[in-house]
Amino acid sequence: MNKTIFLPLLGMAFLLTGCTMAPKYDRPAAPVSAQWPHAAAYPAITNAPAVPTLAWRQFFTDAKLQQVIETALNHNRDLRLAALNVERARDLYGIQRAALLPSVNVDAGGVKQRAAADFTSAGNARTTEKYAVNLGVAAWEIDFFGRIHSLKDRALKEYLATEQARRSAQILVVSSVANAYLALAADGEKLALAKTTFESQKGSYDLIQRLAKLGLAPETDLYRAQTQMAAAQRDIAGYLQATALDQNALDLLVGSNVMANLIPATLDSVTPPKEIYPGISSEVLLQRPDVLQSENLLKAANADIGAARANLFPRISLTTTLGTASSELSGLFKSGSDTWLFAPQISMPIFDPRSWSALKASKVQREIALTQYEKAIQTAFREVADALAVRDHMDQQLEAQQTLVHAVAETYRLSNIRYVQGIDNYLGVYEAQRSLFIAQQVQVSLRLAKQVNQVRLYAVLGGGGDQPEAPQAR
Repeated sequence: MNKTIFLPLLGMAFLLTGCTMAPKYDRPAAPVSAQWPHAAAYPAITNAPAVPTLAWRQFFTDAKLQQVIETALNHNRDLRLAALNVERARDLYGIQRAALLPSVNVDAGGVKQRAAADFTSAGNARTTEKYAVNLGVAAWEIDFFGRIHSLKDRALKEYLATEQARRSAQILVVSSVANAYLALAADGEKLALAKTTFESQKGSYDLIQRLAKLGLAPETDLYRAQTQMAAAQRDIAGYLQATALDQNALDLLVGSNVMANLIPATLDSVTPPKEIYPGISSEVLLQRPDVLQSENLLKAANADIGAARANLFPRISLTTTLGTASSELSGLFKSGSDTWLFAPQISMPIFDPRSWSALKASKVQREIALTQYEKAIQTAFREVADALAVRDHMDQQLEAQQTLVHAVAETYRLSNIRYVQGIDNYLGVYEAQRSLFIAQQVQVSLRLAKQVNQVRLYAVLGGGGDQPEAPQAR
């Protein structure tokens, strides 16, 4: 063999390594309805943008909340860990992909050896020298049956699945930060409401105390007013505790202390998230990161079958070198010192039950991955359907609660007037004031629940992060 046929042989080997024995992949049919449930609870908002085209900066329009989310995306440790996992998966894919290519090495060495007289044919001691330089490929497996190609495909799909897991983590971070921010704002508003109620009840208590000293109010009225004032003090302490816990939760999600000027005072001070449209077809769920992650893992399991099938066929490897050798260092590159080696090897499996068991296991693993993929779609469909149902009913609850708050406020106002004029006793004022405070708290909770549900709908539709381009493996 000479150098003129060495490179063509390598080229032929490359051409023969493009096949694969993996089954053809066809995306399974989604095990859910093609459209969202048709009911009064699912109205179409046709003037709102679809989620896949809406970045989180467009959905969360509050400037302060945008700064908090941006900080979280830069400092959240869970998100940083997910990004590092992506880097690791990409490098592992690079390792598996490189197995398709031969490793070319240059080896150089020299040997100088003295043989004793007893071990030479002439009976004289002899010193020999040998120097060599070789360029070659050692034990390169030629992938005739696609085993390495299938393993490379599996590594690629696992890398893509890890990238989708990172996107899922980003969606979780964005939505969790928004929910914690809104909860802090709502508890701050409830705290302000409790303080206002306490001041009002303290004023009533002082008035009744003066009337009681003059004998114009019974002692029971004084104790009722004191009961309300003490309850308001308790609520103030409770909401102070709640806001402190909300602050701690937000700092943990953000990964650093949130600046005081970014903390919302009340829920009214936060610009509500944008109204969104889920679309007509449920196919939008196929673009959710967790669904894409499950699909990539299904493709990886499909590639595993190809690798398991290829294990049943022969493996062919090649070792070849081109070099020069001489008994003198100065003669390494002289004419006539060239050397070559061509050593193909084939390994044919005859009886190995493990290979057949591995093929069966890979098929079962694919069924497991398929079931997980279908479950991910069904879970996504349920989450979106629940969020859509809550959205419509929440508006009805808020409207009814607003009417209730107005009615209770008027009842309290009129009861207070009647008490001051001596027409009625303090029991009516006491009940109306307590009912008003509870109704106002419920109203804040419902407003919070509506905004939280908007965030949830955005997240379960695959929003919460800018839509990146398809990741490219190195």
